[in-house]
Amino acid sequence: MTQTSTKFAIANLKGGCGKSTLALNLAAGLMRRGNTALLDADPQGTLEHWLNHEKTSGMPRVVATGRELPMHISCAGDSHQYVVVDCPPALGSGYTETALEKVDILLVPVLPSPPDLWSSVHMVEAVEQARKVNPGLRAYFVRNQVEPKSALSNAMRQAIASCGLPALESTLGRRAAYRWAALEGISVYQFGARGEKAVSDIESIIEEVLNHD
Repeated sequence: MTQTSTKFAIANLKGGCGKSTLALNLAAGLMRRGNTALLDADPQGTLEHWLNHEKTSGMPRVVATGRELPMHISCAGDSHQYVVVDCPPALGSGYTETALEKVDILLVPVLPSPPDLWSSVHMVEAVEQARKVNPGLRAYFVRNQVEPKSALSNAMRQAIASCGLPALESTLGRRAAYRWAALEGISVYQFGARGEKAVSDIESIIEEVLNHD
């Protein structure tokens, strides 16, 4: 039975920005709201390596997409309330471009450093191209590894404002829980008390995006 779904793409051209971390934990949070599919379009297969298959209770199933990405996004959207696509850190392969033409929301994680921000500017161009096919695409920067009292983190917020895409008010803090959860092959939702602040980060992002007017 076909149902209305909300589809997310997580993308950035800069490796190491926390793209897969956001994709997996976002999917874990969305799964608590409805049936969720997690698509791994990154040839590196980070999500498959991440998940400990002995501890996947309560976690969305990872689908390896490859060349069948368009079909997987459409099929997942027909049978799931939420779809999250982890895109490769590159343009030109067609995977990211295809995802942006089919999803509702793009989240671009960016670290608080000028080189990361400069590389992310190219995502703005990709969004502009995708909107020619998918005019309803909503796109946001997500500031990652934010330290509230850091002058650099605050300066990056101002710099992002001039890049052509809005930034979410919600951020991902610089937290060991994200790294430990990855080492254990789980999401921060399965990390107990040690993951509470990280869970709060993810929940804030989900609520801000889903409740957007």
